[in-house]
Amino acid sequence: MFHVLLYQPEIPPNTGNIIRLCANTGCQLHLIRPLGFTLDDRKLQRAGLDYHEFATLKVHENLQDCLQLFDQTRVFSLSTKAKNPFHTVNYQEGDAFLFGPESRGLPAEVLTQSGDRLVRLPMLPNNRSLNLSNTVAVVVFEAWRQCGFAGQN
Repeated sequence: MFHVLLYQPEIPPNTGNIIRLCANTGCQLHLIRPLGFTLDDRKLQRAGLDYHEFATLKVHENLQDCLQLFDQTRVFSLSTKAKNPFHTVNYQEGDAFLFGPESRGLPAEVLTQSGDRLVRLPMLPNNRSLNLSNTVAVVVFEAWRQCGFAGQN
């Protein structure tokens, strides 16, 4: 359905929650090194419960290797620094969503290259950000809703 790209994720339970989300929505998860944990981390496994076997997960050595797999016009970068609200985009099956590490977000050069594909979740003023796994869930479900929840049972 969609691709979730986590650039240098740092917190195992967030990634575990996202594994579970991807397993339940048909998304493919891409982890971009370096990771802040190992894939056999106990906290990662616990958060993902028994959904690891139902999720499609790929690990990439760097962002460039990962991005070359996608049509760049359909990769949406999420940032609190963006001006465009995420829900104004017309999503399509196969779109990719790029999220930065929990402690610092996406690097400036990625934000600059994203152009009008740089989007944000609305929040109250003066707040920093939502939890990564919550943000991924909100974006995935809005995109999936726009696609009529294709593939659901």
